Amino acid sequence: MRRGALLVDIRPAAQRAAEGHVPGALVIERNVLEWRLDPACAARLPEATGHDVRVIVLCSEGYTSSLAAASLQDLGLARATDVAGGFRAWAAAGLPAAGLTGRHAPLRG
Repeated sequence: MRRGALLVDIRPAAQRAAEGHVPGALVIERNVLEWRLDPACAARLPEATGHDVRVIVLCSEGYTSSLAAASLQDLGLARATDVAGGFRAWAAAGLPAAGLTGRHAPLRG
């Protein structure tokens, strides 16, 4: 993100509320991802500036995001990828996260 990549959280609102979220991530739920990031689509978001945008997709465990990244690549977003292990791995690694609940909350020692 510091180098201009878009971190896109594709989890549904209920899942983000239950698990937590990454501050600064762009939220685009999975069912609208392609047409919101396709630079050729009239309904694209302002962040979809071209096919060279680096998009990093985040889901809960990394399964849905890998398929979503492949779909974005099929649209011509060749630099699309995903977070291996998803939000759960992100939070477990101690990366910036907010609203952590339950097993995703960092241990206090």
